[in-house]
Amino acid sequence: FRSKTLPAYVAEYQLADKMQETARFAIVQRQSEDQVRETIFKVIQDLNIPCKKEDIKVTTSSSGVTISVDYRVPVDLIVYQTELHFTPTSENKALV
Repeated sequence: FRSKTLPAYVAEYQLADKMQETARFAIVQRQSEDQVRETIFKVIQDLNIPCKKEDIKVTTSSSGVTISVDYRVPVDLIVYQTELHFTPTSENKALV
């Protein structure tokens, strides 16, 4: 079981880490919601996460940036199939 699910958890951890970094820099660089979404989608593709660009929600305002992703990873455990559901979210507030 662990060998089948571990890669999905590692990918989710890496995605959440990149989301936090992206939210932090998006404020400083004044990136648009589309630019942030594109950055996160590239990470998703690099990590082979089964997620569409439409599943990435980005909200930017003068007070901060919020990024959230909702996706499911199918896992074949030979005896049965299941899905792991992930919803990483990152929020960064502006310092001003």
